[in-house]
Amino acid sequence: MKEILNLLAALKSPAPRVLATLGKVEGSSYRRAGARLLWSPNSARVGSISGGCLEDDLIERARGVLASGTPQTVVYDTTGENDLVWGVGLGCHGVVTVLLETVRQPAAQWLLLEEAWKARRPVSFVTVISAPSAEWLGTWMAYADADNLTTRGPELPGLERLAAQCLLSETSRTVAIDTPRGRAEVFCEYLPCPLSLTVFGAGDDAKPLVRLAKELGWQIRVADPRPAYAKPERFPEADEVRAIAAEDAANLSWDSRCVAVAMTHHYRYDTPILRAMLPLGLPYLGLLGPKKRAERILDDLAGQGIRPTSEMLARFHAPVGLDLGGNSPEEVAYSILAEIQTVLNRRDGRPLRERTQPIHG
Repeated sequence: MKEILNLLAALKSPAPRVLATLGKVEGSSYRRAGARLLWSPNSARVGSISGGCLEDDLIERARGVLASGTPQTVVYDTTGENDLVWGVGLGCHGVVTVLLETVRQPAAQWLLLEEAWKARRPVSFVTVISAPSAEWLGTWMAYADADNLTTRGPELPGLERLAAQCLLSETSRTVAIDTPRGRAEVFCEYLPCPLSLTVFGAGDDAKPLVRLAKELGWQIRVADPRPAYAKPERFPEADEVRAIAAEDAANLSWDSRCVAVAMTHHYRYDTPILRAMLPLGLPYLGLLGPKKRAERILDDLAGQGIRPTSEMLARFHAPVGLDLGGNSPEEVAYSILAEIQTVLNRRDGRPLRERTQPIHG
């Protein structure tokens, strides 16, 4: 997510540059489909396609693409044990297809993505990664709905239908389509809006949580009933800092890509915050503090006639965070973010060496 946000910022420059998109992965790869690298001879590159093993070759190819203006598809095969070019030392053992295309100004597709994300809406991208003709290659479509669609390039059959299906299924995939001139491969990419984290509580221990969450590319909102704490200068990384009454927590804007953590350290604030937040059905709601404190708050809410359902309790995490050990604010922040990531990705947080299934779905 952060990579996309960095690309959006970099693409505002009118300077010509080359965008590399990883559109297809067969077998193992360090990055998954959707990884991107933006290169310009006059500025720092943004993003990556691999762990560093393919970038030098891609940049050399990008120089030719920038000079000619003709997009190019590159296939790297690291499956052969004796492949002297790519198979030695990489350890990936997969085949990746990368598209290189010139971007000379902020394209309409990226502008639509930016506007949709500002409105907290997802978008699907359609990129032709291989085709019988080089003129067909490129990112041709961004789709938010039937009234928010941008297209450019050739009229290949079925692209809008693929974009709509991708958005509906919330799944990225690479598909083949038949054209009168041969088969083309199309990467249909689902791009949900950035995750939004609301931190209730503007104490000093919230600072590393905000800072580290911003490193992940999340949108951050800090809210606190105490105006003396809820000051933007205390949280320069936050997108929004505001003082609100604890009872008004539910009146903030919420959607399915929003999560929240209550860490005011005050029972009189956390109780009304949970009373307001539990019914919202957020995918993740955490409460800092001992388990007995959380149980007491839930008992008090039950005494007020508010009894959380089993579904509400399944999404409620108290004490918040994974059991990583440590007790400094930074260590607590890591454990909270790790648990949020685990929950949203439907993982159990076990060591990867104990995983019996592929790391990537």
